[in-house]
Amino acid sequence: MDARIEQVVTSGQVTLDDTEYEVETNTYIVGDDDEVIVIDPANDAEAILKEVGDREVMAVLLTDGNEHRLSVVLEVAAAGEEDEENWAPIALHRADRLLWRDFFGRLAREEDDEDDAKALRALEPDIWLEDGGIFEIAEAQLEIMHTPGHTPGSVSVISEQLGVLFSGDTLHRGRPGSIGGVYDDLRKQLNSIGALLTPLPKDLRVLPGQGEETTVGDEDARWESWGALANEGDDE
Repeated sequence: MDARIEQVVTSGQVTLDDTEYEVETNTYIVGDDDEVIVIDPANDAEAILKEVGDREVMAVLLTDGNEHRLSVVLEVAAAGEEDEENWAPIALHRADRLLWRDFFGRLAREEDDEDDAKALRALEPDIWLEDGGIFEIAEAQLEIMHTPGHTPGSVSVISEQLGVLFSGDTLHRGRPGSIGGVYDDLRKQLNSIGALLTPLPKDLRVLPGQGEETTVGDEDARWESWGALANEGDDE
């Protein structure tokens, strides 16, 4: 199997509830010398496409619909192709459709050309991700696991062949994933993390949406202690 994983780290701002956060984001490029799937492009399309090089982007997978991902997803999917029919399909879970529509609706309102604004309002992902869905690239399979909590449509991606779990912003090293320490639905997120980690091999690598990699075993051992975070939220 020739599949490999490359990582690009980019920085940018994310606005949640009218508060701006500076976020360093991990994008993962999975594939071989000819074809790749891009997982979680964010902030800087140019840096990501530079790493892709002249390889064909077969799909762009988003583990959630937050704006730092959506801001570059079209440019990465296009990968220099002017004809939209040649763009890579964009995949997002349907439960994050509202985030998608809010983002592109906002762009449409800022657009002077009415035809371009109409196109932005009509824009939808090409693929709606589903729990258990499979993507294949360079003889490696990428299985989608719905892990709601960080956002309603957050997903994680498992590849047994590559021995990795791409956890997006559902799970970071040493803590539940978040942007700026803000949790949308921490109890649901913790339930998703527990259900995700329990059946997986303890030595499986975890490649998160932010920060350094970890393992399933390390995070599984910490999981119960994170319940205190949810209790603190209840007390506020």
